[in-house]
Amino acid sequence: MKRVLLVAGALLLSVGVGVAQQDSVKSAQDTMKANGKNVGGVLAPMFKGEKPYDQAAVDAALKQLDDTAKKLPAMFPASVKDAKWEGDYAPAPKIWDDKAGYDAKVASFAKVVADAQAKIKDLDTLKANFPGIGKECGACHETFRLKKG
Repeated sequence: MKRVLLVAGALLLSVGVGVAQQDSVKSAQDTMKANGKNVGGVLAPMFKGEKPYDQAAVDAALKQLDDTAKKLPAMFPASVKDAKWEGDYAPAPKIWDDKAGYDAKVASFAKVVADAQAKIKDLDTLKANFPGIGKECGACHETFRLKKG
């Protein structure tokens, strides 16, 4: 009987770990999708003149990016390194192999977003600051994201 309880407990624990792992993966993917929507769907079209400038939308997009910057240091714990990632992209092993490099890139992204929040007040300041956000996003993706398939 003890053996059955021990096996059942181990199974429940492993299921719990798997569920927690998938919750972390889903949270990371949802956050990155929100980044994409805010950068590519809100800020970039205004920057390019495809949409009218909207300060409330800019502020909301920058707030979400700032929230991401705060979450990124803990967003990819070792427990998700071998997790199943849906979609076209997955985190690169370099996130865990070069933790100092990843942390430095996150800090740089956080600084650019914080600076943008303080500076972007109209279309001209968006045009001056948006390229820095795009550069930081792209540089992190080049190093710390893999295209699957």
